[in-house]
Amino acid sequence: MLQEFISSKIHRATVTDANLNYVGSITIDETLMKASKIQEWQKVDILDINNGERFHTYVIKGKADSGMICLNGAAARKVQPGDKVIIIAYGLYNPEEMNNYKPKIVIVDDNNKISSIQ
Repeated sequence: MLQEFISSKIHRATVTDANLNYVGSITIDETLMKASKIQEWQKVDILDINNGERFHTYVIKGKADSGMICLNGAAARKVQPGDKVIIIAYGLYNPEEMNNYKPKIVIVDDNNKISSIQ
């Protein structure tokens, strides 16, 4: 039986923009995407540390090394620039795959630059 587990996380990223007039999604700096192994178009959960909002959206690739974390469309109403968010991706795994498994966790600073990768 497959079970859902966290596959990767970008921890305490700072929202740089909220674009209500875009179709939808979250734009993430490509460097952070690569480090966390989050893929473009992948479904993610967004957890806003400042206001407690939790919602799903999908990822669009942003310019590498830009620090961009931009919530688009309806999600733009759930955050404010400057908010701290946790971005979580999940995967389906069988029990054998979980032996010694650890998700990829990317910790960022206030400018969305990588502080550490766990």
